Amino acid sequence: MDLSKILSISGKPGLYKMLAQTKNGLVVESLLDGKRFTAFSHERVSTLEEISIYTEDEDMPLKDVLKAIYDKQDGKAAIPNKSDGKELKSFFEEAVPDYDKENVYVSDIKKVIGWYNTLCEHKLLDFSEEEEEKKEEEVKDEKKPAAAKKEKVDNKKETNEDKK
Repeated sequence: MDLSKILSISGKPGLYKMLAQTKNGLVVESLLDGKRFTAFSHERVSTLEEISIYTEDEDMPLKDVLKAIYDKQDGKAAIPNKSDGKELKSFFEEAVPDYDKENVYVSDIKKVIGWYNTLCEHKLLDFSEEEEEKKEEEVKDEKKPAAAKKEKVDNKKETNEDKK
């Protein structure tokens, strides 16, 4: 899932897909109604890739938060972001148990859940690539120690041969 092309524009509702870059800004398309317009460089534009949520330990990238909600909901839409504050907090706590309750406000939770539902509705939540990459990394990590052991054995043979 590539969140670097999905944008949030300060002062404008919803999410936007970046289509092109211009001299003065970005051409974007609203995921809500499909309208296209230019987001100028003086507007505060953030990619979802840049956004993170405060947790007790360190900031959690929004991608990981969305993945946690996706796993909790089995890929289905979450509760409506217009729900009661207590309900939103309890839902978010189930998905991200260690979020910082003092610094993450209900408005932030509403925004994240709204974004999740929008991305889910447009089928932009695809975590299968990440799972494949993790599996490939695990396979590489398993192979590395064996190669290192072989290298050590080869080095020992060379030193024994050098002694003769």
